Parts: sequence; structure tokens; C-alpha cells
Amino acid sequence: MAVQHMVWIKFKADITETRINEHLEGLRSLTAKVPGITALSAGKNFTDRANGFNHGLLVTLESRDALDAYQVHPEHVAVAVPLKADADLMAMDIES
Repeated sequence: MAVQHMVWIKFKADITETRINEHLEGLRSLTAKVPGITALSAGKNFTDRANGFNHGLLVTLESRDALDAYQVHPEHVAVAVPLKADADLMAMDIES
């Protein structure tokens, strides 16, 4: 069963647009680097319904096992660690 990994991102006020774009490109690059990803999108929120969270990530993975492998994959860690330093995150995972 496929898994949807959703992340809400609230960049800190002092993070520049250039840096935000670097984070988004890093996230988007994971599709080609991490096995088990079947779809990935990352972008800017365009509504006011997210309690200040201004960007989001949606990753579709093949299974719960693929999600487990994604979480610890070195390419994911290399993107996630600096993102966590620059933003507040909320995540949720559901099967679909």
C-alpha cells in the first residue's frame, strides 16, 4: 500500500527567498536519489489556511518500508538537517 508523507514548513523570518529555493530544490532532487519515491512535490502555500506554514512537501512512497528507508537515507538526511535548522516542520504519514 502506498504511503503519503506530508510535511508543513514554516521558514523562519530571516531566511531569504534564495535559501528557501535552495531547500525546495534539494527536496525535489530526492526523487532521483532515494529509492521507493513514486512522486514528490514541494512548493509555496498560496492560501491563508495553514496557520503560518508557508511551504509544503508531499512525497508518495511505495510502502511503509520505503518510508522507513527514506527517513534514514543519506540524501534525505543531507536535505532534512539544514531544513530543520531554517524552519519549523510538522509531518504526517498516511496510507492510501
